[in-house]
Order: sequence, then C-alpha cells, then structure tokens
Amino acid sequence: MTAETRRPPDASDQLARLIAYSETLHAHPETAWREHRAAAWTAELLDEYGFETTTSYLGFPTAVHGSYGSGSRRVGLVVEYDALPGLGHACGHNLIAAMSVGAAIALRPWADRLDLRIEVVGAPAEEGGGGKVELLDAGAFHGLDLALMAHPGPVDAPRAEPYAVAHDHVRFTGRTAHAAAYPHEGRNANDAFVVAQVALGLMRQQLPPNTRVHGIQTVGGEAPNAIPGVTEGRWYTRARTLAELEPLRERVERCFEAGALATDTELEFTPESQPYSEFRTDERALEIYTRHALAIGRRFDAPVEHQTMNRASTDMGNVSQHVPAIHPYIGLDCFPVSNHQPEFAAVCVGEAANRVIEDGATLLARTAHEYFS
Repeated sequence: MTAETRRPPDASDQLARLIAYSETLHAHPETAWREHRAAAWTAELLDEYGFETTTSYLGFPTAVHGSYGSGSRRVGLVVEYDALPGLGHACGHNLIAAMSVGAAIALRPWADRLDLRIEVVGAPAEEGGGGKVELLDAGAFHGLDLALMAHPGPVDAPRAEPYAVAHDHVRFTGRTAHAAAYPHEGRNANDAFVVAQVALGLMRQQLPPNTRVHGIQTVGGEAPNAIPGVTEGRWYTRARTLAELEPLRERVERCFEAGALATDTELEFTPESQPYSEFRTDERALEIYTRHALAIGRRFDAPVEHQTMNRASTDMGNVSQHVPAIHPYIGLDCFPVSNHQPEFAAVCVGEAANRVIEDGATLLARTAHEYFS
C-alpha cells in the first residue's frame, strides 16, 4: 500500500500513538537541559503528522518547534518533557507533552477554516532551569495570539495561581583540616550551612503569608575526620509576585551571608535561572476550557486543599506575561498521591494517565477552536 492510498489515522490510532509517545518519555526520563531523546521523539511525532519541525530551536539543543498551517492567527501548544532528578516523571511532563502534541494534531483540519498557524513549542528545563524564560528572551513566543498547556495533578484545578520563584545555588568555601589533630586550622564549610539554616528557620516566623523558603544541601563533606572545605546546596524562594520576591530573596541571601561570616568561610550565592513569574490568565480561554471540561465529565469540586498543585511555580508564568495563556491542572484522581512523589510517577502511565491524555488533548483543542471561531 502506498503513502497516497494508506488509510488516514483515525482518532483511536492517534490516541494510541500519543499514549505510546507518553510511555516512551516516562520510561526514559531526562533532566533539565539533557532531554535529547525526548526532543528527538517529539520532533519525530510531529513529522509523522505533517508538521514542519525544527530541532535545536533558537540554538537550544533540546528545544523543538513544529508548525502547521499558514494562517494569520497563531496558537501555541507548549510541551514540557524534562524529568526530576531521582524521581523520573513524578510531575507528569510526559503527559503534558502528549496532551499538547495531541491538541495540535486535532486542530490540523481546522487550520485553514480558522485562519490558524498551529505551533508546538517543545520547551526544556521547566524543573528549575527556566527553559521557557530563555526561549521567551530569544523570541520563541512573541506574536502568539494564545498559548495553551495543561498540567497533570491529583485533581482538576482550572486556574493556575503559581508562586513567583527564584532558584539559587549556594556554595561555601572554607579550609579542610584533620578534625582531631588540627581542627583549629580548618574553616568548616558545613558549619556555615548549619548557621544559615538556623537563621532561615528563625526567619520563617517573620515571613509574610504566601511565601515559601526551602532547599537542600547537595554537598556536605567527604569524611567525618576531615573538616569540610566545601559545601553546596540549592535553595528556592517563593512569593506571590516578582515584585514581592526580590526583597524576600535578599533576606534569604543574608541568612547565608550570616553563615559565612560566623565561620570565616566564603559564600557564592548564584542564580540557577531567571526567576519564574506569577501567572496572568486569559479569562476568556479559561472560561471556554472550564465549560468544555465540565461537559466531558471533569469535576472541579475537590476540596480546596486538594487543589493546591495550582500554586506550583512554573516558567509558563513568564510566557503568560507576554501572550494570552492558560495553564489548567487536569486530575489523575489520585489524591493523596501528588506531584513530586514516586507514587505520582507511577500513576503517570496506565488507565488514568491515558484518560488524561485523551481529555487534555481534547480540551486544549476545543478551547483553541472556540477561541478562534
């Protein structure tokens, strides 16, 4: 059978292909800026459905761009495919990828009628790397009339209300010495971290509501009988808006400066990426999405405390400051299992995950169709 006579894929074929794509991503997790296979698989899938694809988009090796149609109005479907270190796809980015690509495929027959150019942006490094911020600065989203993506969570929550966030790398440098024979010759970089964390803990009582300060120590020394000469960590500071974030981040940095001062060590406090912004929702697009979600049986009546994944920071917030956008959360009906847990990674494949792919792709496509009709 030739390509010209081959039966075009129907909806069930397309869904099966999207599920296979999602499961492949899930089985081969890649962390921020290292999503080489994920980017290649995304480009291959877009090629299969007639999209013009660009890899290493705008000079980013793991970014992908696909386009279909030549209309004057532009809709962007945003793909994420990076995984979490040590946890794999415990945030469900494999499902985000499948939903966004699926919506783009579903919109193809309407491109000419709606005067649409359908664009898919495969964006690396959402989990702390700020890939969309870098792409935004390079011009990736400029001129879009609407940007869409949906994110899996334990329950449905239509409105994204993420914290703005700053990601910082912390490094204390002291001097190694024998912990028993010559401790006075050392400058203990691990003690610097302890002092800083005590200061942070005491500061929390005075933090404004709707803020978060948290992190991990990634390097703490090499041997118990050697004064640690170097310690490192990663720290996140969150607030409601970028305007509220910067003064809070300065207070956090001073806590680490206190650790350096107390232990006679040197501090490097370095941003890992540009800050992520709060989200600006396009109300019309959200109303359309919500109405269609209810029509296909999605529910938004989960207790508020179950819906708080919608507060998670995202670099899609930065995109929303420049183009109309929505970022709803679509539920796997798995609470109390929630994002960034191994158990959540487990439910991002299987029956519930497949329904999320089908519903999410359908809802994003219907939202775009009605928005531009």
